Amino acid sequence: MLSHDFGAGFAEPVRDAQGVFRAVLDALANPGTAQKLANMSGGCAALTSELASTLLTLGDHDTAIWLSPALNSDAVQGFVGFHTGADVVNDPAKANFAFVALGDAMPELGRCNLGSQEYPDRSTTIVAEVPSLSGGAKLVLRGPGIRETQDISPVGLPRDFLAQWSENREIFPRGVDLLLVADGQVMGLPRSSRVEA
Repeated sequence: MLSHDFGAGFAEPVRDAQGVFRAVLDALANPGTAQKLANMSGGCAALTSELASTLLTLGDHDTAIWLSPALNSDAVQGFVGFHTGADVVNDPAKANFAFVALGDAMPELGRCNLGSQEYPDRSTTIVAEVPSLSGGAKLVLRGPGIRETQDISPVGLPRDFLAQWSENREIFPRGVDLLLVADGQVMGLPRSSRVEA
């Protein structure tokens, strides 16, 4: 009988998943404010701690997951299937969550599942690993969860990100939510946020 090593999950699954889920919720409720993610040792070698912990927390047998090219391997698919039971799909338009490795291109927002007027919550949430959550070009956020404005400067966003995000914002309440992860932290950009240079 063949044995497979799908990598370790959380050391304390309930507590660790609750902590990551809280960080993700706080990140989306407070756009542009970085939240600390629980450090995950072990996991899958192809996944960083940030991607592995969010994947384990957000994925389950009722979700469809899209993986960027660097993550779309037998090892990662085995890790996803074993620990979450989630289906891995080849089209981001069919995904509840899209996971993007550092260096891979983020799928175009308009090519993801944008939800429907009846079920806007069924849209794709992109979890993208970036080099850093600060040090890039300054962007200004406005909208729910922000007192007046919030400045952010993540590194590694697509060159046409502002144009894509403007189109994404125009179809609210439909649209994609974005989680950026780096250095043990997560930053949320919910579809309700306006982003300007």
